[in-house]
Formats: sequence, C-alpha cells, structure tokens
Amino acid sequence: MEKKQERALLVGLNITSTARRIDDIDINESMEELKELAKAAGAEVVGSLIQNKQTRDAAFYVGKGKVEEIKAYCDSLDATMVVFNDELSGAHIRNIEEVVGIKVIDRTTLILDIFAQRALTKEGKLQVEIAQLKYRLPRLSGMGGALGKTGAGIGARGPGEQKLELDKRHILNKAADIRQELREIKKVRETQRVQRLKSNIPIVAIVGYTNAGKSTLLNELIKTHKDYEKEKEVLSKDMLFATLDVTLRKALLPNKKEFLVVDTVGFVSKLPHDLVEAFKATLEEVHYADLILHVIDSTNSSYELQRKTTESVLKELGANDKKTILVYNKIDRLDLDIYPKNSDEAIYISAKKGTNMEELLQIIEDAIMENTYDVTLLLPYERGDIFSRVKDKYNVENFEYGEIGITLDVKLMEEDYNIYKEYILEK
Repeated sequence: MEKKQERALLVGLNITSTARRIDDIDINESMEELKELAKAAGAEVVGSLIQNKQTRDAAFYVGKGKVEEIKAYCDSLDATMVVFNDELSGAHIRNIEEVVGIKVIDRTTLILDIFAQRALTKEGKLQVEIAQLKYRLPRLSGMGGALGKTGAGIGARGPGEQKLELDKRHILNKAADIRQELREIKKVRETQRVQRLKSNIPIVAIVGYTNAGKSTLLNELIKTHKDYEKEKEVLSKDMLFATLDVTLRKALLPNKKEFLVVDTVGFVSKLPHDLVEAFKATLEEVHYADLILHVIDSTNSSYELQRKTTESVLKELGANDKKTILVYNKIDRLDLDIYPKNSDEAIYISAKKGTNMEELLQIIEDAIMENTYDVTLLLPYERGDIFSRVKDKYNVENFEYGEIGITLDVKLMEEDYNIYKEYILEK
C-alpha cells in the first residue's frame, strides 16, 4: 500500500522589532528555503503564512489569534501538518496542536528528519540519532500528547525507529550507548587519518551551502585521476542535503601530483546546533585540510547570506583560519555571461559543464604548492627507498644515474624539504 504524501502548511514569524531579532535573514528567503526543506523531506507544500509581530508569543509563538487563523487555513487546504520556520519549545508545540488539531513540527525537526532519511553509513545514522535524542530530551515535559505518536511520517522517523514516548532515563541511556559507539568509530577514523597524514598527500576539503554543487564538483575533480571509475562518483542531485556522509577521493593536479578531495555535509541557515555538534567528529576532516574550496551557488539571490552562513559554521568548527578559495558555481545558469575575473581567491565555474575546471585545478595547485622548494636531490644508491618515495609522490620523470647516486630535480613540499634536507645539492 502506497504511503499518502503529507500536506504541509508553512508558518513563519517575522520579528519586526530590530532589538528582538536574532539574525538578518530575510523572512521571504527563509520561507522559500523552508519550502525546499519540506519538499526534500517528502511533503507537499499546500500553503504558506507569515506573521509580522514585534516579539514571540510566550504561549502560542505567533499569537492565539494567528493560530486560530492557521487552523481555518489548514481545514480549507486539507493540510495534515504545520511546519514552523523556527525552533519551538515543547509547550509551544502542545499549545498549537491543541488548537489546530493536526501535527505541528518546527524547522529543526524537519532538518533532522531529512538527515534521518539521507544518512547511509552507520556513523551518519548514529550522529543523526544522537542529535534527535538531544533535541527531544528538553521537550518531553512540554509536548504532552505528542509523545504518544509513534507512527511514520515527517518528524517521527529516524535511525533505529526511535519512539517519541521514550522517557528521559531511556533517552539518556540510549544517548550514552550511541556516544560509546561513535567513540569507537572515531578511533578507527583517526587511525585512517594518521595513515593519510603520514603519506603527506595534500588534502582539499569542499564545503558550502547545501545544493551549491559540492558533490558535482568532487565528481569532476576525481576524473583527473588515472584510477577514476564511474562507480567512485558520489550522488549528485538538485536537492537539499542529497549527500550527508563525508567522502574522500583521489584527484590529480596539473603537475600530476596526487591530492585527496574531501566532500562534506552541506550547511543551511538555522542549522540545528545539536546537528552541528553531532557532525563535528565527521567534519574534523576540514581541520586537517591543506586547502578549503568554499562552493557558492552563483545563481542564488541570497548567495552572500549563504556564504556568511557557511563561514559561521566553519568558525564554530574552528576551521575559519584555513586558506580558502571561493568557488562560484553554476555560472552556466546565469542570464548574462558576465562575472568578475578569476583570481587566486575566487573563481567562477560550472562543475556540471566543466567550465573553468582547468583554471580551478591550476589555482588549487598554486595554493597547495605555495610553500614548496625547487631543489636538486642527490640520493645515494643505498637510499633507493627515498628515491622511490619521492619519485612516486611527486611524479618525477627526469632523473640521472651518476657515479655516487641518483640526481633528480623536484619541487618539495615544506615537510619533505625538512626531511630530505641533507640530500639537497647547493646551487
């Protein structure tokens, strides 16, 4: 039997008092984003309401009168759920549900639900589940009748089929078990990371707003590698949060040097703090990157707001001081073929069409090789291990066999320069 699609009415609160506003996000743009989030969760959006008010109502968030108006609107549209654009307390949800008579969820629940649907790896599922539990815990006392709902649908699903009637003790015990599992997974990932760092292969992390084209860019970059296969590409769809799990793939710079590309989860405005906390362990990969590509959707009218949102999340993760290149994507969709000139700090591309990809790769190479040294090494024949390592890592093709050893010209990264300093010939 096919599951009936939920019909969602969206509700936003526009705080008109500047003293009480907590962000500079335009309400219309935020509501449009909420609409896309609802669609990503699988709902049909049947209507949208915005309440202009100086402050939040303590009992009904948007006010009792507006809630009664919402009920009438839901009845006329045959809506099955109401989605608020902000995070609500348990008491708010209970009070509003008593009036409208149908399910009420907030933006945080919606995002958590999308993550619950999209997480594929065990780690991803556990991270979403811990965020869901942390969100529900303080709301147990206020949600009242909502806790009896155990069915399916948006806001009521998640890895492990968590039921809303879990009491606090059960939630705390479950959360403790999940944290232990995540610690075990983190140990494995740290071991893998140490091996990567020992190889000294440069790491380039792709970050950005959700649906900016990060996965499409990764798929284009890895096509440069000799071991590229179609199966190594990641899911790339024109939708919010198409991919959640961190992906690492190999690519080649124009100088044939290998580098690792790391694709990360996309960001969104008002991203739940618990979700950022839960995914911090995964996003640690950004900390170890030599370079960050910040992908921005150049066709989005709010791209500057999206850029600031991503930068604020990077700051929260402690990765805002990394060398970063702004990558303005989707220029093939712009009405006019006019945009600023590419530079070392910003470039305009179309990952889908391959436009300016060669230029981007060159900028990446220049950034990665910024702290390098052009040297000539003279390696004794008994240090064939060093010769093999350097030759493979830097794709050295020109070298000479002499009387006392092998001579080769190479551009060494700083860490290798310090390691092999004794074999450098003075020029």
